[in-house]
Amino acid sequence: MYTLLASVIVFGMLIFFHEFGHFILAKVADIKVKEFSLGFGPQLFKIKPGETEYSIRLLPLGGFVKMEGEDAKTADPRAFNNKPIISRLGVIFAGPAMNFVLAVILIALISFFAGVATTRISVIPGEPADNAGMKNGDIVYSIDGQKVTSWDEVVNLISQKPGQNISIVVLRDGKMLDFNLKTEIEQSTQRGIIGIKSHLVKYSAVESIKSGVQRTIWISKMIMEGLFQIFKGKTRADVVGPIGIVHMVGEAARVGIFNLLYLSAIISINLGLFNLFPIPALDGSRIFFLIIEFFRGKPIEPEKEGFIHFIGFTLLMILMIIIAYKDIMRFIFF
Repeated sequence: MYTLLASVIVFGMLIFFHEFGHFILAKVADIKVKEFSLGFGPQLFKIKPGETEYSIRLLPLGGFVKMEGEDAKTADPRAFNNKPIISRLGVIFAGPAMNFVLAVILIALISFFAGVATTRISVIPGEPADNAGMKNGDIVYSIDGQKVTSWDEVVNLISQKPGQNISIVVLRDGKMLDFNLKTEIEQSTQRGIIGIKSHLVKYSAVESIKSGVQRTIWISKMIMEGLFQIFKGKTRADVVGPIGIVHMVGEAARVGIFNLLYLSAIISINLGLFNLFPIPALDGSRIFFLIIEFFRGKPIEPEKEGFIHFIGFTLLMILMIIIAYKDIMRFIFF
Protein backbone atom coordinates (compact mmCIF):
# COMPACT_ATOMS: atom_id res chain seq x y z
CA MET A 1 0.00 0.00 0.00
CA TYR A 2 2.87 2.34 0.88
CA THR A 3 4.56 1.55 -2.45
CA LEU A 4 1.32 2.17 -4.35
CA LEU A 5 0.73 5.51 -2.61
CA ALA A 6 4.31 6.69 -3.23
CA SER A 7 4.09 5.61 -6.88
CA VAL A 8 0.78 7.43 -7.45
CA ILE A 9 2.25 10.60 -5.95
CA VAL A 10 5.46 10.37 -8.03
CA PHE A 11 3.72 9.52 -11.31
CA GLY A 12 1.09 12.18 -10.69
CA MET A 13 3.75 14.80 -10.01
CA LEU A 14 5.78 13.91 -13.13
CA ILE A 15 2.74 13.88 -15.40
CA PHE A 16 1.26 17.07 -13.94
CA PHE A 17 4.45 19.10 -14.39
CA HIS A 18 4.93 17.85 -17.96
CA GLU A 19 1.37 18.53 -19.08
CA PHE A 20 1.20 21.79 -17.15
CA GLY A 21 4.14 23.01 -19.25
CA HIS A 22 2.16 22.42 -22.44
CA PHE A 23 -1.00 23.87 -20.87
CA ILE A 24 0.42 27.11 -19.49
CA LEU A 25 2.33 27.96 -22.70
CA ALA A 26 -0.81 27.22 -24.74
CA LYS A 27 -2.73 29.68 -22.55
CA VAL A 28 0.03 32.28 -22.90
CA ALA A 29 -0.09 31.85 -26.69
CA ASP A 30 -3.91 32.18 -26.58
CA ILE A 31 -4.46 28.67 -27.95
CA LYS A 32 -7.83 27.10 -27.20
CA VAL A 33 -7.33 24.15 -24.85
CA LYS A 34 -10.19 21.64 -24.94
CA GLU A 35 -8.97 19.27 -22.21
CA PHE A 36 -6.23 18.93 -19.62
CA SER A 37 -6.04 15.27 -18.60
CA LEU A 38 -3.93 13.27 -16.16
CA GLY A 39 -3.93 9.65 -17.30
CA PHE A 40 -5.43 7.74 -20.24
CA GLY A 41 -8.55 5.66 -20.72
CA PRO A 42 -12.00 6.13 -19.15
CA GLN A 43 -12.59 9.31 -17.15
CA LEU A 44 -12.81 8.95 -13.38
CA PHE A 45 -13.37 12.63 -12.67
CA LYS A 46 -13.94 15.75 -14.74
CA ILE A 47 -14.81 19.40 -14.25
CA LYS A 48 -15.32 22.18 -16.80
CA PRO A 49 -15.27 25.64 -15.19
CA GLY A 50 -14.68 27.35 -18.54
CA GLU A 51 -13.70 26.36 -22.07
CA THR A 52 -11.20 23.76 -20.77
CA GLU A 53 -12.26 20.43 -19.29
CA TYR A 54 -10.01 19.09 -16.52
CA SER A 55 -10.06 15.33 -16.04
CA ILE A 56 -8.44 12.40 -14.27
CA ARG A 57 -8.47 9.10 -16.17
CA LEU A 58 -8.09 5.46 -15.19
CA LEU A 59 -4.55 4.65 -16.40
CA PRO A 60 -1.94 6.86 -14.66
CA LEU A 61 0.74 6.24 -17.30
CA GLY A 62 0.71 9.66 -18.91
CA GLY A 63 -1.57 12.53 -19.74
CA PHE A 64 -2.39 14.99 -22.47
CA VAL A 65 -3.41 18.54 -23.30
CA LYS A 66 -5.96 18.51 -26.11
CA MET A 67 -5.79 21.71 -28.15
CA GLU A 68 -8.04 22.98 -30.93
CA GLY A 69 -6.55 22.26 -34.36
CA GLU A 70 -3.74 20.06 -33.07
CA ASP A 71 -4.37 17.14 -35.46
CA ALA A 72 -6.92 18.55 -37.91
CA LYS A 73 -7.46 21.67 -39.98
CA THR A 74 -9.73 24.37 -38.59
CA ALA A 75 -10.43 28.02 -39.31
CA ASP A 76 -10.45 28.96 -35.63
CA PRO A 77 -7.80 31.73 -35.20
CA ARG A 78 -7.07 30.35 -31.70
CA ALA A 79 -6.31 26.87 -33.06
CA PHE A 80 -2.87 25.38 -32.50
CA ASN A 81 -2.14 24.94 -36.23
CA ASN A 82 -3.02 28.58 -36.95
CA LYS A 83 -0.47 30.00 -34.54
CA PRO A 84 3.10 31.06 -35.52
CA ILE A 85 5.76 28.34 -35.50
CA ILE A 86 7.59 29.93 -32.57
CA SER A 87 4.42 29.75 -30.45
CA ARG A 88 3.83 26.11 -31.35
CA LEU A 89 7.47 25.21 -30.67
CA GLY A 90 7.22 26.88 -27.28
CA VAL A 91 4.07 24.94 -26.37
CA ILE A 92 5.57 21.58 -27.37
CA PHE A 93 8.99 22.19 -25.82
CA ALA A 94 7.48 23.43 -22.55
CA GLY A 95 6.42 19.91 -21.52
CA PRO A 96 9.91 18.35 -21.43
CA ALA A 97 11.32 21.63 -20.10
CA MET A 98 9.05 21.41 -17.07
CA ASN A 99 10.45 17.96 -16.29
CA PHE A 100 13.88 19.54 -15.95
CA VAL A 101 12.39 22.34 -13.83
CA LEU A 102 10.82 19.72 -11.56
CA ALA A 103 14.18 17.95 -11.20
CA VAL A 104 15.84 21.24 -10.22
CA ILE A 105 13.13 21.88 -7.61
CA LEU A 106 13.37 18.38 -6.11
CA ILE A 107 17.17 18.39 -5.92
CA ALA A 108 17.13 21.93 -4.52
CA LEU A 109 14.76 20.77 -1.75
CA ILE A 110 17.10 17.90 -0.89
CA SER A 111 20.09 20.25 -0.92
CA PHE A 112 18.35 22.82 1.29
CA PHE A 113 17.59 20.36 4.10
CA ALA A 114 20.34 17.73 3.68
CA GLY A 115 23.07 20.16 2.69
CA VAL A 116 24.87 21.16 -0.51
CA ALA A 117 28.13 19.35 -1.19
CA THR A 118 30.71 22.04 -2.01
CA THR A 119 34.27 21.89 -3.30
CA ARG A 120 35.55 22.99 0.14
CA ILE A 121 36.99 19.84 1.70
CA SER A 122 37.73 18.05 4.94
CA VAL A 123 40.81 15.80 4.86
CA ILE A 124 40.85 12.30 6.36
CA PRO A 125 44.05 11.76 8.41
CA GLY A 126 46.55 9.30 6.97
CA GLU A 127 44.98 9.23 3.50
CA PRO A 128 46.72 10.36 0.25
CA ALA A 129 45.35 13.92 0.40
CA ASP A 130 46.57 14.35 3.98
CA ASN A 131 49.96 12.83 3.19
CA ALA A 132 50.34 15.20 0.22
CA GLY A 133 49.78 18.25 2.44
CA MET A 134 46.16 19.16 1.70
CA LYS A 135 44.28 20.65 4.67
CA ASN A 136 40.76 21.11 6.01
CA GLY A 137 39.12 24.13 4.38
CA ASP A 138 41.01 23.86 1.08
CA ILE A 139 38.84 24.54 -1.97
CA VAL A 140 39.44 22.25 -4.95
CA TYR A 141 40.02 24.43 -8.01
CA SER A 142 41.11 21.96 -10.69
CA ILE A 143 42.07 18.31 -11.21
CA ASP A 144 44.62 17.44 -13.89
CA GLY A 145 44.15 20.88 -15.42
CA GLN A 146 40.36 20.60 -15.59
CA LYS A 147 38.56 23.28 -13.56
CA VAL A 148 35.82 21.98 -11.27
CA THR A 149 32.78 23.87 -10.03
CA SER A 150 30.88 21.14 -8.18
CA TRP A 151 31.53 18.24 -5.84
CA ASP A 152 30.12 15.84 -8.47
CA GLU A 153 32.90 16.85 -10.83
CA VAL A 154 35.52 16.35 -8.11
CA VAL A 155 34.26 12.85 -7.32
CA ASN A 156 33.86 11.93 -10.98
CA LEU A 157 37.36 13.00 -12.02
CA ILE A 158 39.10 11.31 -9.08
CA SER A 159 37.05 8.10 -9.27
CA GLN A 160 37.96 7.63 -12.95
CA LYS A 161 41.67 7.30 -12.08
CA PRO A 162 42.12 4.48 -9.56
CA GLY A 163 45.74 3.90 -8.60
CA GLN A 164 46.96 6.74 -10.83
CA ASN A 165 48.94 9.93 -10.26
CA ILE A 166 46.84 13.10 -10.39
CA SER A 167 47.48 16.82 -9.97
CA ILE A 168 45.10 18.86 -7.80
CA VAL A 169 45.12 22.64 -7.48
CA VAL A 170 43.43 24.06 -4.37
CA LEU A 171 42.68 27.54 -3.08
CA ARG A 172 43.98 28.27 0.44
CA ASP A 173 43.90 31.74 1.96
CA GLY A 174 43.60 33.31 -1.48
CA LYS A 175 46.59 31.39 -2.87
CA MET A 176 46.65 28.52 -5.40
CA LEU A 177 48.63 25.46 -4.31
CA ASP A 178 49.45 22.49 -6.53
CA PHE A 179 49.58 18.94 -5.13
CA ASN A 180 50.66 15.75 -6.89
CA LEU A 181 49.46 12.49 -5.37
CA LYS A 182 48.48 8.94 -6.23
CA THR A 183 44.90 7.79 -5.76
CA GLU A 184 44.03 4.66 -3.83
CA ILE A 185 41.61 2.03 -5.12
CA GLU A 186 38.38 1.57 -3.19
CA GLN A 187 37.94 -2.20 -3.04
CA SER A 188 34.13 -2.32 -3.20
CA THR A 189 33.80 -0.10 -6.30
CA GLN A 190 37.31 -0.15 -7.82
CA ARG A 191 37.15 3.64 -8.11
CA GLY A 192 39.85 6.12 -7.23
CA ILE A 193 39.81 7.86 -3.83
CA ILE A 194 42.20 10.24 -2.04
CA GLY A 195 40.56 10.60 1.40
CA ILE A 196 38.60 13.85 1.21
CA LYS A 197 35.02 14.76 2.17
CA SER A 198 32.89 17.69 1.10
CA HIS A 199 31.94 20.51 3.44
CA LEU A 200 28.12 20.70 3.48
CA VAL A 201 26.16 23.97 3.42
CA LYS A 202 22.61 23.66 4.81
CA TYR A 203 19.56 25.94 4.63
CA SER A 204 20.93 28.15 1.86
CA ALA A 205 18.29 28.87 -0.81
CA VAL A 206 20.82 30.26 -3.29
CA GLU A 207 23.26 27.36 -2.92
CA SER A 208 20.40 24.84 -3.04
CA ILE A 209 19.00 26.20 -6.31
CA LYS A 210 22.51 26.36 -7.75
CA SER A 211 23.04 22.75 -6.70
CA GLY A 212 19.70 21.76 -8.27
CA VAL A 213 20.67 23.29 -11.62
CA GLN A 214 24.20 21.86 -11.60
CA ARG A 215 23.15 18.33 -10.62
CA THR A 216 20.29 18.29 -13.14
CA ILE A 217 22.75 19.21 -15.90
CA TRP A 218 25.24 16.63 -14.63
CA ILE A 219 22.65 13.84 -14.49
CA SER A 220 21.44 14.75 -18.00
CA LYS A 221 25.01 14.51 -19.30
CA MET A 222 25.51 11.14 -17.60
CA ILE A 223 22.29 9.78 -19.13
CA MET A 224 23.28 10.95 -22.62
CA GLU A 225 26.77 9.51 -22.25
CA GLY A 226 25.20 6.21 -21.17
CA LEU A 227 22.95 6.21 -24.25
CA PHE A 228 25.94 6.83 -26.52
CA GLN A 229 27.71 3.88 -24.91
CA ILE A 230 24.66 1.70 -25.60
CA PHE A 231 24.50 2.81 -29.25
CA LYS A 232 28.22 2.05 -29.61
CA GLY A 233 27.60 -1.43 -28.21
CA LYS A 234 29.92 -0.87 -25.26
CA THR A 235 27.24 -1.50 -22.65
CA ARG A 236 23.92 -3.32 -22.42
CA ALA A 237 20.59 -1.49 -22.37
CA ASP A 238 18.66 -2.13 -19.15
CA VAL A 239 15.21 -0.69 -19.82
CA VAL A 240 12.73 -0.41 -16.96
CA GLY A 241 9.02 0.29 -17.46
CA PRO A 242 6.26 1.56 -15.17
CA ILE A 243 6.14 -1.63 -13.09
CA GLY A 244 9.90 -1.50 -12.55
CA ILE A 245 9.67 2.18 -11.66
CA VAL A 246 6.91 1.42 -9.13
CA HIS A 247 9.22 -1.18 -7.57
CA MET A 248 12.14 1.28 -7.38
CA VAL A 249 9.91 4.05 -6.02
CA GLY A 250 8.71 1.71 -3.27
CA GLU A 251 12.28 0.78 -2.35
CA ALA A 252 13.35 4.44 -2.31
CA ALA A 253 10.34 5.43 -0.20
CA ARG A 254 11.25 2.82 2.41
CA VAL A 255 14.79 4.20 2.68
CA GLY A 256 13.68 7.81 3.17
CA ILE A 257 12.08 10.89 1.68
CA PHE A 258 15.35 12.24 0.27
CA ASN A 259 15.95 9.01 -1.66
CA LEU A 260 12.40 9.17 -3.02
CA LEU A 261 12.79 12.81 -4.09
CA TYR A 262 16.16 12.11 -5.74
CA LEU A 263 14.80 9.10 -7.64
CA SER A 264 11.84 11.23 -8.75
CA ALA A 265 14.26 13.85 -10.05
CA ILE A 266 16.20 11.23 -12.04
CA ILE A 267 12.98 9.81 -13.51
CA SER A 268 11.83 13.34 -14.40
CA ILE A 269 15.10 14.05 -16.22
CA ASN A 270 14.80 10.75 -18.10
CA LEU A 271 11.23 11.63 -19.05
CA GLY A 272 12.27 15.08 -20.26
CA LEU A 273 15.12 13.73 -22.38
CA PHE A 274 13.09 10.81 -23.77
CA ASN A 275 10.29 13.15 -24.86
CA LEU A 276 12.76 15.25 -26.84
CA PHE A 277 13.74 12.30 -29.04
CA PRO A 278 12.17 12.52 -32.55
CA ILE A 279 9.99 9.44 -32.02
CA PRO A 280 6.42 9.60 -33.39
CA ALA A 281 3.83 10.45 -30.68
CA LEU A 282 6.49 12.12 -28.51
CA ASP A 283 7.14 15.85 -28.20
CA GLY A 284 10.45 15.52 -30.04
CA SER A 285 8.62 14.26 -33.12
CA ARG A 286 6.25 17.25 -33.08
CA ILE A 287 9.24 19.58 -32.77
CA PHE A 288 10.83 17.77 -35.72
CA PHE A 289 7.71 18.31 -37.86
CA LEU A 290 7.67 22.00 -36.94
CA ILE A 291 11.31 22.34 -37.99
CA ILE A 292 10.44 20.70 -41.33
CA GLU A 293 7.55 23.15 -41.70
CA PHE A 294 9.92 26.05 -41.05
CA PHE A 295 12.27 25.02 -43.86
CA ARG A 296 9.49 23.96 -46.27
CA GLY A 297 7.55 27.15 -45.72
CA LYS A 298 4.33 25.19 -45.31
CA PRO A 299 3.06 22.63 -42.79
CA ILE A 300 2.61 18.91 -43.32
CA GLU A 301 -1.07 17.97 -43.54
CA PRO A 302 -2.37 17.72 -39.93
CA GLU A 303 -4.22 14.49 -40.77
CA LYS A 304 -1.02 12.88 -42.10
CA GLU A 305 1.02 14.04 -39.12
CA GLY A 306 -1.75 12.85 -36.76
CA PHE A 307 -1.71 9.42 -38.43
CA ILE A 308 2.07 9.15 -37.99
CA HIS A 309 1.71 10.05 -34.31
CA PHE A 310 -1.08 7.46 -33.95
CA ILE A 311 1.14 4.74 -35.43
CA GLY A 312 3.97 5.82 -33.15
CA PHE A 313 1.69 5.78 -30.12
CA THR A 314 0.48 2.28 -31.00
CA LEU A 315 4.05 1.01 -31.33
CA LEU A 316 4.99 2.66 -28.02
CA MET A 317 2.06 0.92 -26.31
CA ILE A 318 3.20 -2.44 -27.72
CA LEU A 319 6.72 -1.72 -26.47
CA MET A 320 5.32 -0.77 -23.05
CA ILE A 321 3.48 -4.11 -22.87
CA ILE A 322 6.69 -6.00 -23.68
CA ILE A 323 8.66 -4.02 -21.09
CA ALA A 324 5.85 -4.50 -18.54
CA TYR A 325 6.04 -8.27 -19.08
CA LYS A 326 9.81 -8.21 -18.48
CA ASP A 327 9.29 -6.05 -15.37
CA ILE A 328 6.78 -8.55 -13.98
CA MET A 329 9.16 -11.45 -14.54
CA ARG A 330 12.07 -9.49 -13.06
CA PHE A 331 10.57 -7.64 -10.08
CA ILE A 332 7.56 -9.76 -9.08
CA PHE A 333 8.25 -13.42 -9.85
CA PHE A 334 12.01 -13.24 -9.29
